[in-house]
Amino acid sequence: MASQDWFNKDFYKALGVSKDATQDDIKKAYRRLARDLHPDRNPDDSSAEQRFKDVGEAYAVLSNEDDRRQYDQIRAMGGGARFQAGGPGGGSGSFEDMFGGMFGGGAPGGGNVRFQTGGGGGFEDILGGIFGGGGFNRGPQKGGDLAAAVEVSFRQAAEGATVTLGTDGGRLSTRLPVGVKDGQRIRVPGKGRPGTNGGPNGDLLLTVHVQPHPVFTTDGLNLRMKLPVRFDEAALGAQVEVPTLTGDTVKVKVPQGTQSGTTLRVKGRGLTSKKGTGDLLVTVEVAVPHKLSRHAKKAVEALAEQLGEQDPREHLYKDAAR
Repeated sequence: MASQDWFNKDFYKALGVSKDATQDDIKKAYRRLARDLHPDRNPDDSSAEQRFKDVGEAYAVLSNEDDRRQYDQIRAMGGGARFQAGGPGGGSGSFEDMFGGMFGGGAPGGGNVRFQTGGGGGFEDILGGIFGGGGFNRGPQKGGDLAAAVEVSFRQAAEGATVTLGTDGGRLSTRLPVGVKDGQRIRVPGKGRPGTNGGPNGDLLLTVHVQPHPVFTTDGLNLRMKLPVRFDEAALGAQVEVPTLTGDTVKVKVPQGTQSGTTLRVKGRGLTSKKGTGDLLVTVEVAVPHKLSRHAKKAVEALAEQLGEQDPREHLYKDAAR
């Protein structure tokens, strides 16, 4: 999804990082700059608003490994223009070889979005100007697609929050799908560049970066978490309080003899969307104490004597010999 104007923009400089910066370095730089330059913190400051858009555009490219690789190649080649026909994912090699020396980069773009010729309008407009406006179908053409990146909290992603971002045309709000994953790219129809000759607008391709949560992860509409339990709770069974994403707790029954790694299901405590409601999947982790009191140590030693003839690794040896 290479952009025609990448050669003229130094995305590494925009984020204040080196060309060999790690993805973590890039994410940290973007978070800091996006926070400092956000329009809500800089009202009526056009310079800060433009920097905010530039930072967003740079992050949208450099945070995607494929786009970053293409960007680095374009900069290294000396700026031959790249074109991508037919929308995201289309081949571009023959167009680059054929027209790279003819155009020399410098197509329009900017903001925290970048232009690609997905829909055909931009590419045909360029060729039409070179060849006198003829030779190509000049009927209604779909506008080019725009690409942008946004970073949200885990809770915003889980709940499908509405996010607002700056584009060349101003501010745009869109609602995220419930449970959107980190790195997922969402197509927002009709929010790209205007069409020509009465054609439809292009689309917005929004890459979502989700901050991790210290407890929960998503699995479709299900939520997953790890639940530490004591050895006695796992061995004898127990009722354990478990947190939920809504802030309350639910009681989960840990059956007697539960093994570490066992997953327990709490119905209906996952994410809710138009497709239904998921569950909370709780994976048990038996916690081993780092230190034991004298009495506790004697109790464990006594238990060890009782369990001395049991070998939990017996099946492991047999399976390894197969």
